This record gives sequence, structure tokens and C-alpha cells, in this order.
Amino acid sequence: MKSLKKTNTELILHGSLIRAMLSIAVPVVINSLLQTFYNLTDTYWLGQIGKEPLAAINLVTPVQNIVLSVGGGVTVAGAVMIAQYIGAGRQDEARKTANQIFTCAMIFALASATLLAVLTPALVSWLGAEGETFRHAVSYLRIVILDMPFLFIINLYQAMRQAQGDTVRPMLLNLLGISLNMAFDPLLMVAIPLGAAGAALATVSAKAIPACIALRLMSSQHEDVHLDRSLMKPERERLRDIIRIGLPSALGGSVMQLGFLLMSRNVFAYGVNAMAAYGIGNRVNGIISLPSTGIGSAVATIVGQNIGAGQTDRAERGYRLSMFSSMVFLFVGGMILSRPAVSTAIVGIFSSDPEVIAMAADFLSTMAFWCWTNGIHDATSGLLRGTGHTEITMADNMARLWIYRFATLFVCEHWLGMGVRSIWYSVVVSNGISSAILLALYFSGVWRKPRFKVNQ
Repeated sequence: MKSLKKTNTELILHGSLIRAMLSIAVPVVINSLLQTFYNLTDTYWLGQIGKEPLAAINLVTPVQNIVLSVGGGVTVAGAVMIAQYIGAGRQDEARKTANQIFTCAMIFALASATLLAVLTPALVSWLGAEGETFRHAVSYLRIVILDMPFLFIINLYQAMRQAQGDTVRPMLLNLLGISLNMAFDPLLMVAIPLGAAGAALATVSAKAIPACIALRLMSSQHEDVHLDRSLMKPERERLRDIIRIGLPSALGGSVMQLGFLLMSRNVFAYGVNAMAAYGIGNRVNGIISLPSTGIGSAVATIVGQNIGAGQTDRAERGYRLSMFSSMVFLFVGGMILSRPAVSTAIVGIFSSDPEVIAMAADFLSTMAFWCWTNGIHDATSGLLRGTGHTEITMADNMARLWIYRFATLFVCEHWLGMGVRSIWYSVVVSNGISSAILLALYFSGVWRKPRFKVNQ
């Protein structure tokens, strides 16, 4: 594996950009697909036991994601800084950065999990849940937040490996996690009928084992970038760079997830059926977008290492190639998935309720038809992250939900009277506007200005 990482670094800096993109993106796509199966497995089994547990999980998932996004900003900073240090040939600095990030992430994970456990009932009540939906939502959220330290360890491991050009081991680790989750879900939700609480217990159990393995691998002294207790003492200058790069991603991600939370509240106003359909449509549509997500991650690594090596033109070529590939794939896949017969057949796997199926199929068809814009968005976001311009991605995430999405929702609901379909169109319109603005920023050349010096 160490040889593989060195080979990938040579490929990223000097070899074929197509091969470099595929060597990083394919394992990331598989990894993301496996991660999606965590959610799809829960969705399937919850759909078998009732729509109230399914609606409850869809309602509160953005609450957990808000906290995860804040912690995720730290790992984004790590991936950017580690990649650029490696590109500049400064493995010692990359190792120090990884240790500082690990300390920050663990402190945040423990503190936020404790706070969220106390606030759960109030948050679920504010979201409008009552009766069985309230009970399922509270039990699920209070248990699932226990996986935060485990999830942060896995995410940091993935960031460290990806920054070095190794996306294979994170993929294999996630394969173990999804295999465990697929075994635990029916056991804890059906055989032992714990409902939504069973889904949470299955998720936590399936994350704990891979996290322990990841921690062991990150501590190996044979790796160029590894954990070392002697390097975990806070360093002011390094923490300043981590905060400067990571804070915008943290704020942008958390504000975006807060927007998703408010969107869930708006959806729930249309009833339990709408909430269940919204969750199914989002999760199924996420599958076709996985290549775009993987390519975006590849762009961040390719750009980060080449910027660190002073090869700006090569970084740009990698971005353009990746964006075009992503757009073509999403356009073809989206045209297939947007056909009513196809979307109805797919969502029918996760629910037997005719109204839920009809609404979910309509939502899925609408999103799939326009999903090619995600190719622009994800690749350009990867370019900006790779160059350290996380303040731009922060502003984009905030504007996409709080301005474009809610403005479109208001117009569709109050001016056009589109009912629940206002939710569907607010998603695709806001994604399209955000993609167009990011593309304009790429042409402006703002990404060429360095955010921190790797050779100082």
C-alpha cells in the first residue's frame, strides 16, 4: 500500500490525468456507494415496519449532519493541507498537521455528542414531530449520536489516505462497515423489534469496529503520515492554518445542514407521506450522484498536490477533464432515472404505500433530470478546496440553501401554488444557480491565489 501511494503521487504530479482521476475517483465512488448503503439499508427495513419510523429518521438526520459538518470542516482542512505538503515533498509537515487535526476532531466529537444528547427532545419537538414520530425520532437521535467519535476517526483516516493518493484502504474499511450494518439492521429492527432505535444501534455498532481498525492503521509507524502522541500538543501557527482553512468549510457545511433541517420542517408540514417520500427520493438520487462526488474528491487531491508542487496549469487541466467526465455521466444516468416507469419501480422497493411511492417517484424524476448540474458543482468545489479557498465553498453552501432554495420555495408555494412539488423544484433550481455561479468564479481565476504557503 505504501508503494501504491507513492505510485499514485507520481501519477498525480507527472502521469496521465485520466488515470490519476480514475485511480482516486473509482475507490471514492465505491466508498461513497457503500456509505449510501448504510442509509438505504435503514430506509428499506424501516419501510417494512412502518412509515412513522421512516419519517422520523428523515426528519432528524439533518440535526446530526449539522454537527458532523462542523467536524467535517476540520478534516477538509486536513486533506487540503496534507495534500499540498505532500506535493511539496514535506512529509514531516503533513504528519504534524494530521496529529493536530486528530486532537481537534476528537475533542469536538465528544463535546458535541454530549450536548446533542441533552437537546434532542427539544429539537425534535421544534421540528413538529408528535406521537409515534416524536418517540421514534428521539430514540434514534440519542443513540446514533454516539457514533460521532467513530465517524470522525473514519473520516480523518479517509482524509489522510486520500491526500496521499490512497483511496483503496478507506474503501475496504467502509466495505466492512456496510457488511456489518446489513447484518445488524434486520437483527435489531425485525428479529429484535427495536424500530428506529434498532437502526441507530446497528449504525453505531457498524461504525465502531471500522473506527478501531482505522485508529490502529493511522498509528502505524511504517506510514509517512501517521499519528504520534508527541505531535498532538497544540501548535499555535498550525492550528491557525487549520482554523483558517477548516472554519469556512465547517460553517458552510453546518449552515447548509441547518438549511436542510428547515427544509425537513417545511416538508413535514405536508405530512408523514411527504416526509417519507422526500427521504426516499433524496437517498436514491444520491446513488447516481456518487460518481460526481467521487470525481470532486479526486479533483481536490489532484489540484492540492499539483498546487503544492507549483504546477498550476496541470491542476487546471485535471479539473476541466474531471468536470466534463462528471457532466456526461450524470446527464446519461439522469435521463434514464428520470423516466417515470424507472423511478416508480425503484422507489417501490422502499415503500408499499401508494401515495408515498407516487410522491417519491415524482421527486426522484425531477431531481434526476437536472442532476448533470452537480457535475459542475462538485468538480468546481473540489478545485476550490484543493487550492484552499474554502471560504468560497462556504459562501456557496450558505447561499445555495438560504437564498436560492428558500427563495425558489417561496415563489413556488405562494406565487405559483405548486404545493409539495415546490420542494422538488426548489432543490433543482438552487443547485443549478449555485453551479452556474461556481463556474463563473472558476473563469474569474480567483482559485489561482494561494491560501497558505507550503514552502515557508
